[in-house]
Amino acid sequence: MTQLKEKTMISSFWQTFEKNPKFTWGFSLILLIIINFVAFIWNLGATGLIDETEPLFAEAARQMTVTGDWITPYFNGETRFDKPPLVYWLMAIFYQLIGVNEWSVRLPSALAAIALTILSFFVLKNFGFATPSASHPDQISAPKVQRQLWISAWIGSSLVALNLQTLLWSHQGVSDMLLSGCMGTALLCFFWGYTQSQNLTSNQSQFNLFTPITNRWYLAFYILTSLAVLTKGPVGIVIPSLIILAFLFYAGNWQTVLFKEMGIVWGTLLFLIMTVPWYILVIQQNGQAYINSFFGYHNFERFTGVVNGHSAPWYFYFLIVLGMFAPWSMYLPLSFIRLRFWRRKFWQQQPRNGQFGLFAFFWLSIIFVFFTIAVTKLPSYTLPLIPAAAYLVTLTWTQEFSRELPKSQTQKYKGLSISIGFNLLFLIALSVGSFLLPGLIGTDSAMRTLSTLLQESSLTLVSAGIWLITAILTLVFWLKRRQWRWIIVTNIIGFLAFIAFFVQPINLIVDQVRQLPLRQIADVITEVQKPNEKIMMVGFKKPTITFYSHQNTGYFWSVYPDQNDPAKAFLNAIPNTSDYPSTLLLIGEPSQIEELKLTPNDYQIVAEKPPYRLVRVERKLLERI
Repeated sequence: MTQLKEKTMISSFWQTFEKNPKFTWGFSLILLIIINFVAFIWNLGATGLIDETEPLFAEAARQMTVTGDWITPYFNGETRFDKPPLVYWLMAIFYQLIGVNEWSVRLPSALAAIALTILSFFVLKNFGFATPSASHPDQISAPKVQRQLWISAWIGSSLVALNLQTLLWSHQGVSDMLLSGCMGTALLCFFWGYTQSQNLTSNQSQFNLFTPITNRWYLAFYILTSLAVLTKGPVGIVIPSLIILAFLFYAGNWQTVLFKEMGIVWGTLLFLIMTVPWYILVIQQNGQAYINSFFGYHNFERFTGVVNGHSAPWYFYFLIVLGMFAPWSMYLPLSFIRLRFWRRKFWQQQPRNGQFGLFAFFWLSIIFVFFTIAVTKLPSYTLPLIPAAAYLVTLTWTQEFSRELPKSQTQKYKGLSISIGFNLLFLIALSVGSFLLPGLIGTDSAMRTLSTLLQESSLTLVSAGIWLITAILTLVFWLKRRQWRWIIVTNIIGFLAFIAFFVQPINLIVDQVRQLPLRQIADVITEVQKPNEKIMMVGFKKPTITFYSHQNTGYFWSVYPDQNDPAKAFLNAIPNTSDYPSTLLLIGEPSQIEELKLTPNDYQIVAEKPPYRLVRVERKLLERI
């Protein structure tokens, strides 16, 4: 295809969009529906809850609907102070609307991801300029600006949704995606308000702490930040505040924005009204125990020390972002370089609507540095920076779509070529890794048959084929410099195919192997359990049993418990009256049950759901252990 023909086709393509606004918006709507459905809704409730964390949240929410206590979360008869109540409240509301099921548990996470994706689309449609100069109407033609903005919106919303980090947590009934959704939409609302207020305060000369909130976007920022705090605590306000303050100080207008636009006093008052009442009520109910557990252990100690063994080296999050945001992470270094964030005077001279790339840079950097400093490290902690990473990569590719077709110079494209090379290597690695996956799976006793099932299903071959085809197309476009811009589209389509033809089916297989036996055991319990007969597990702790059986359970942490072991306390708490049977139901793998020194004559096998066995045993036999 000659350069002239290609330019003619591209021009005709854009003329179609520009002359038919309804068609353009219709295309965008269809794109958003496809992305959100495939990434967040498809088979959302088709698999059971995943141990160990997801059933903890689900059962705590269920307990709220049972007890009517919407202040203090409980799990298995004990207070659960890990997280504030918003995620439990939302799950409980969905329980009452559509029933106690997996959909209700995961909808808060899925809806948060959808809201973040959609708002990202609209923010990029308004402020996703390929270069800051494009925000100056007199420096670039209006049609070209609109093309840049549409491309930013399409690519950016795709990248926000289509990455492993977002996919994983949007399908988990835990608080991480809800926090990311609240925090991300809050920051986007702040930036939108920031751009709208540029001309509102230009004639004001005095600072006034009691200046009203100047627009609805700032108001939305305060509300969404409050929800972030009700989702995961102080981090919901600390991180957005650090991002905004760093950005405003760098842009040189922090005094104007804070004291003439944002209505900081009224916004703070609104924030306190929304967040403080629950904290007061939960402290009234639980006193110092809540303060020590939530603020001390789950916040301060997580930042200053290692909690639950979650330690990692200082470079941990470099690896997490590289892997969990791949293949888009291959373009992050180039995005930083092209942004030229170190040119402070240049950025201070830009109109506010041209500063979105700089804002995304501070968004990503502050979160990355904050959690790198924190001693406790978990992969989910980087989830809130993923949208910012998507925006930065989007602006890089929008620039490629917006520039004239490449000419003979090569130096100008050296950085992009290097990034594409790493992109290609990663795709090849994914293809090879998919092919070898059955042999790489560990020997988890709960998933002994997974490797065999994967080989029989040929899913790994499908995944290897998807990434191989994507790699080949990437290579073809890379070799034809005029076609480089379509590499990002190829990767997006490949990722969608990966979700549809590998991730979705393999989730069903993993669920059948790992979680289904536990749900089947829970179903049997509800059928055979005697009135007031207790349930215990040996050798493992699976909250799935507690949630699906709707019963509190005891645990043998060790087959040789001491007097302080929770198992002893659980057994001793069972009243020795005629209202309570002399037996209990015990769950474990056969070898673990044997380690309790129980012979086959000591118990009755109620159900076998490999690798687990459900037996009925006399309590007195366990009390003597």
